Parts: sequence; C-alpha cells; structure tokens
Amino acid sequence: MKFIDMTDITVIAGDGGNGYISVKKTGKKFPFLKKLYSSNGGDGGNVWLLADSNMNNLSYFCFKNVFKAGNGHGGSKNGCSGSRGKDIIIKVPWGTKVICRQTNKLLGEMGQHQQRLMVAKGGMHGSGHIKRRHISYHTTSNSIMDGEKGESHNLLLELRLIADVGVFGLPNSGKSSFLHVVSSAKPKVANYPFTTLVPNLGVVKVNDYNRFVVADIPGIIKGASDGSGLGIRFLKHLEHCHILLHFVDIAPSDNSNPLDNIITIQNELNNYKNGLLYKPCWLIFNKIDLLASYLVKKKITYIINTLKWKERYYYISSVYKTNVSELCNAIMKFIMYRS
Repeated sequence: MKFIDMTDITVIAGDGGNGYISVKKTGKKFPFLKKLYSSNGGDGGNVWLLADSNMNNLSYFCFKNVFKAGNGHGGSKNGCSGSRGKDIIIKVPWGTKVICRQTNKLLGEMGQHQQRLMVAKGGMHGSGHIKRRHISYHTTSNSIMDGEKGESHNLLLELRLIADVGVFGLPNSGKSSFLHVVSSAKPKVANYPFTTLVPNLGVVKVNDYNRFVVADIPGIIKGASDGSGLGIRFLKHLEHCHILLHFVDIAPSDNSNPLDNIITIQNELNNYKNGLLYKPCWLIFNKIDLLASYLVKKKITYIINTLKWKERYYYISSVYKTNVSELCNAIMKFIMYRS
C-alpha cells in the first residue's frame, strides 16, 4: 500500500433538529381553548479524531475524505424531544498534526494513543417556545426555533511518525540493513542507492521487558533541502525521536570521503531548521567489515578529531552483526535515562 503522510479531509458536523409545538384540544368544556406542548430538537452530532497506534500512514483517506456526522432529529408531538445526532469518530495514526485549512491554525496533535480531538461541533438544537400554555385558537404568540447548522472544516492531516530512534544518512549507508537485523521489519535492502523510498518502522526487542521503536527514513543527498533526490520531506518524521543515529558508510563504493559525507548531511539538517541539530545524535560508522581493523580505527579517529565530535559514536557491521547488540543496549539505556 502506498505510504501517505499528508492529506486533506472535509469534516461536517450534524445540524441541530428543529423545535416543535403541538396542539391538543382541552375538551368539550372549553372548546375555544387549546393546550400546547413544546418540544426541543436534538443537537447535531460532533466529528472526532481518534489516535490509533495500529495505523502507520494516511492511505485510508485516499478512498474516503469526506466525513459527516448525523443531524439532530426534530421535536415531535406531545412534548417529545428529538434525539441527538450520531457522532462520527475518525481514526488517524498516532502522531498526526491537524491543521484547519481555512485559518491555517493548528487544531491539535494526536500525540497519545486513544487521544480524542473534536474537529467539528454539531449545531445546537432548536426549541418550541410557548408564552402561554392555554391560549385561544386565534392567538399566535408562540414561536418555533430552528436548529443551528453544524460546523464544517477542511483539514490538513500531516503525519509525524512516533519513534524513539530516528535513523538517517546518505543513500546506501546501511540504514535499512541495520533495521532488518535488529527488528522484524522487512525493508527493501540492495547494494544501490534509494532502495528506501518511504519511512520504515521497526520494533527492537532488547530483552523480555525493554524495547524501542526505530524509524528509518529515505537517504538524504547533497541539495536535498533544494529538492534533490527525495528532498527533506521525510525529516519531519524524526522530530519526535529521543535520539538520532547518523549512519556513515566507512568505505563508500564511490570512493567519496566519509568526512565530507557527514558534513553534507549536517548542512542539510541545518537547512531543515526544525531543531533536529539540537537533538542527541550519535555517529554510526557502518560496514567496518570492508576494511582492516586498523584502517577503521585510523579513519574514525581522524573524522572525530576533525569534526571535534562531542557526542557518542559507534562502529558496526550490520551484515555480520558486529557491535550491533552493544549499540542496541546503549540506545535502550539512553532512552530509559531520558524518560
């Protein structure tokens, strides 16, 4: 199924039911009088959004994007009030931002499982207004109030994946291979760039009690902030992460310099301007199996010293699972400490 992380929907709340006044003769004793009964209509139904952690994208809304709640029923004779319109509940993925298109106002962010957000309120009910309970047939001093119209909005739904760990880097740096090794996720893995075209989520089980969620986004290239490659549109999925892992190919097949590659990605993050540079970020030097161990240490030492890197760094081989368990344990301890 196609991955959709941004879409428009239309929500229409129900209209309020109209009020009603019914007439009943008082009897033979006073045939010139009538007894009146007033009844209210029912309120219109509301439109709610419900955060559901079982959903991971917005593709459902490709098939249905207009949602309408039930109208309130009108009042009826003998003073019986109308029933309330039925609410409608729309499930959205956990982490969805909701923006009103008309006002460009953020209505809310579905940041918790089972969180509810009202996005369109139903119209108020109408009422039947009686000034006098018993009046003559020729008197018209009573009025009926119609129910109000329900709200209607055009909404922009923008998904931010909820993950503990965000994985990013140049294409073909081994991000998807890592996700494949540490979780049950099955991302496409191949020895060429851009095998990952949409974000992937995986759950890493460290032991019987501890686990964390990893988001692997498509590779970023130089000029991504200007629209090159897949651009930087998927970087938004890293905004909720506790920690970021910058994957670096220690032995690029195109003979590029890993140091230059790191600087390229950092510049693209800086252009994104959404605070990702201020999140905890570890450098993960991958594919160490392609070089002799002394060359690996020499390269990494040079890169760390040149960058004056103050955060943590690890070197692993996803293919042979070298140091992968140690990295996962360190991530789990960091997340537990942060929470």
